[in-house]
Amino acid sequence: MSSAFFLPALSGQRFCVYHPGAHDGPGIVYAHPFCEEMNKARRMAALQSRQLAAAGYAVLQIDLFGCGDSDGDFVDARWETWKQDLRLALEWLKSRSHGPLGLWGLRLGATLAADVARDAGLALEQLVLWQPVVNGELLLTQFLRLRLAAEMLADGAAQSGVRELRESLRGGRTQEIGGYDLHPRLAGDIDALRLAELVPVVKRVHCLEISASADPKLSPASQRAMDAWRAKGLDVRAAAVEGEAFWSTLEITECKALLAATAASLAGVQ
Repeated sequence: MSSAFFLPALSGQRFCVYHPGAHDGPGIVYAHPFCEEMNKARRMAALQSRQLAAAGYAVLQIDLFGCGDSDGDFVDARWETWKQDLRLALEWLKSRSHGPLGLWGLRLGATLAADVARDAGLALEQLVLWQPVVNGELLLTQFLRLRLAAEMLADGAAQSGVRELRESLRGGRTQEIGGYDLHPRLAGDIDALRLAELVPVVKRVHCLEISASADPKLSPASQRAMDAWRAKGLDVRAAAVEGEAFWSTLEITECKALLAATAASLAGVQ
């Protein structure tokens, strides 16, 4: 039976949902995506968590600092704080799950999970990536364009461009984007992210993506990143399924093919 609770942290509390699995089964912590994508993806995260719990996994979903129902203002969020949150979640789960631990994340949450998984001391076994952000600079550019789109809707023309917004952030000025106050330090950390450079220390990586194509394939950027990890000796299982990008659709949607592909990959089914 799933249960919700607040996990004490150094700065306030983090809202969590725990899905117990087998007593001696593996455990996995879920890292949600960035800003509004988190809300759009909640249903899929819950569905996958329940499915994993039914398969014996103990699953912990955590709202990161300044996000969802956790304490803190988004403007005070930092990349390192979010990494500490995932470490805290793993520590809590380790005390309740006696099997090997892993991390699972969606979009920027997947990239965050990969960054945390570089710590060999965590002794993680699995890293599950759903549509990982391969290049932080591109994500930040897409996010900043939301401000331009809002200005065009309100005034008929954008009052600034992406370059100006970037310069303002580099100058130390917080920017309001889509209802979120983005701090320059968090923007800078996201901007510098390159997935291929975040080589995790895990036994196995599962990289799964969604494509609108009838013949779904991993995106070229993700394929290059996974190839780079394989070149470092990592065991990478990659798959793509047909479906909608549920983290960005107007209506809340599901992708059952992704749920099935994730379960199959973790079970070792190719």
